[in-house]
Amino acid sequence: MTAKEVFSKTLQFGWIKLGLGLLNILIAVVLFAIMMGIAVLFDSEGVGAIMFIIWLSLIGIVNFFLNHYIGYLVKAGHVAVITTAFQTGQVPANPFETGKAMVKDRFGTSNVYFALDKLVAGSVKQLQRTLGRITDGLLGALPGADGVKSLMNMFLDISLGYVDECCLGYTFAHPEQNAYKSAADGVVVYFQNWKTLLKDAAKTTGVVILSFVVVTLVAFLVFGSLFRLFGWSGFMAFIISLLFAYTVKYAFIDSWILVKMMSSYMQVVPTTQITFDLYGKLSNLSKKFKELFNKGGSEPQPSCDPPVSVVPRFCPSCGKTLETGKAFCGNCGTRFGL
Repeated sequence: MTAKEVFSKTLQFGWIKLGLGLLNILIAVVLFAIMMGIAVLFDSEGVGAIMFIIWLSLIGIVNFFLNHYIGYLVKAGHVAVITTAFQTGQVPANPFETGKAMVKDRFGTSNVYFALDKLVAGSVKQLQRTLGRITDGLLGALPGADGVKSLMNMFLDISLGYVDECCLGYTFAHPEQNAYKSAADGVVVYFQNWKTLLKDAAKTTGVVILSFVVVTLVAFLVFGSLFRLFGWSGFMAFIISLLFAYTVKYAFIDSWILVKMMSSYMQVVPTTQITFDLYGKLSNLSKKFKELFNKGGSEPQPSCDPPVSVVPRFCPSCGKTLETGKAFCGNCGTRFGL
């Protein structure tokens, strides 16, 4: 399947992310109205400043809960379905339910997923610092080198921000071993192909930046006009505009980049022969990767007797998981080839 097909057929996840983001904005607006209402009652600039600080703290807490807890699990389900799509060539009929079931089956609890995600993200940050040192060495003391370094670091920040999702996808592609071992393998695969993958990422990094700027400007025009109509602060309108732009970016732009990056990643996975000496090298470079690698060796491997198929199969009619050795779907009765 092409990245465009996978994106369009898994757009359900984008709408869910958008709903979470809009809920975040709605809560922020309501809290702002409440805080400013309290400030008006006291008729004091000092109270207004305190209410503003409280408001920023509250929306930070709300944003963390919605996007960094619920949103992360939604993203994990999206990654699971994307992985399945590139492996099997088809997207399940009900992507969200299938993704939710795959996340639950793979990680059991959200705590396992969060622990794994932190270790992978920490390992990826070490890669970013390593590449940053390479960039510094190549540029040296050339005139204007600092500006070039800043641009390249921004590029790395954006492009490498999707690497942990690629490695997470690798865990879904290899259920025959524990998630930590698969994630460690996924990081190594990325390191061995980082030039190719970053080259592909360069084609989409500009889209992220440009799209975010455009959405922010459009949102500021809309919210700025509304806030001015009610006599509210233009600065508050700008903050709300940033939240809205981030929501659109998170729901659709990030989803598109995620599909593109995973498409590139899944293409190099089958042809990559893991260089096992990299495990030791990466462990020396990153404490997080060393912890990830050690947990991969200490955690028990999934037991399966007889061996299960690495790639799950889904009914083309109803999307339910097909049982091995069966000629009919147990849910809708559709006949399929073994």
